[in-house]
Amino acid sequence: MRQLNENLNIIVCPKSVVDTWETHIKLYYPEYQVFKYEIPKDFTLKTVIIINYDLIWRKKDFLKLKDYTLILDESQFIKNTTAARTKFIMKMQFKNLILCSGTPTGGKYEELLTQCKLLGWNITKKTYWNMYIDYILVNMGGFKIPKITGYKNVEHLRHRLAEYGAVFMKTEEAISLPEQMDNVIYVKNTEEYKKFKKDRIVDLEDKTLVGDTSLTKLLYLRQLASQYNKNKLEALKDIIESTTDRLIIFYNFNEEKKQILDILDRPISVLSGDMKDLRHYENKDNSVTLVQYQAGATGVNLQKANKIIYYSLPLSSELFEQSKKRIHRIRTEKYMFLLLFNYR
Repeated sequence: MRQLNENLNIIVCPKSVVDTWETHIKLYYPEYQVFKYEIPKDFTLKTVIIINYDLIWRKKDFLKLKDYTLILDESQFIKNTTAARTKFIMKMQFKNLILCSGTPTGGKYEELLTQCKLLGWNITKKTYWNMYIDYILVNMGGFKIPKITGYKNVEHLRHRLAEYGAVFMKTEEAISLPEQMDNVIYVKNTEEYKKFKKDRIVDLEDKTLVGDTSLTKLLYLRQLASQYNKNKLEALKDIIESTTDRLIIFYNFNEEKKQILDILDRPISVLSGDMKDLRHYENKDNSVTLVQYQAGATGVNLQKANKIIYYSLPLSSELFEQSKKRIHRIRTEKYMFLLLFNYR
């Protein structure tokens, strides 16, 4: 952005990192005046406007601006071609574009189309799909919808993207990051888990779980492997007591959070759908921060910690890969450890 040297620069990002971007620009690029959410009356001076995805499409005046540098942080947020924010951003009159994402497609190349078009590749959806997506049409109540079976001509897609300034690289090919160490700790499953997996029904102390559909079966298996497994909670307690380092714990279900909070006697921070309190994470080097995947796997910087504990895993591999990047950043003399709980 600084090298492109435009007077006006707009950063669109997840809401959770608006303040982080503001702090970063003010600290490292003091020559810029910084505004959040609103367009200033005068931007003849070097200016940065920071706004989140869910707000920008409601601010129609942004469509009147021209010849600026646009940064889309976590650019996978515009992969849905029918979303209001995607349609809005596609109409913006920028001069320069910077897309930032660790997982621009999440392994789904069909979700890259809007980013291709933003980069200047004028290709229709029909042509793109015929060139790079293998799919069949499935009849759903009189309507035919595409079901993706695979991908094709991927190297050709990479070459075409390179022509428009996009180069896909692994993180370690671009910058030097500390060594990543994965430590898998196996936790024994309960008899209730085994019974439910076999019979799709099990009686617990206060309820009966019935997996009468594939979705409910999967949901209850995940819960039986974590929130109904005392072995896992004991293993987590042992790990927490073995170190005084700042820790990040990723979890899925509210009941998991409740159980973990009950065993903690250290400064606690929480980042979830209904709560964001990172005060102890910021100020206490022995803090434990609980992060719900949907709330904190993307768009938040937790690099003060160098250890993540995965109490339970998400269904989405994209969320899992994104969650790793919350702490795997440039640092000195520190290594990142991923403590993965698995079960057998």
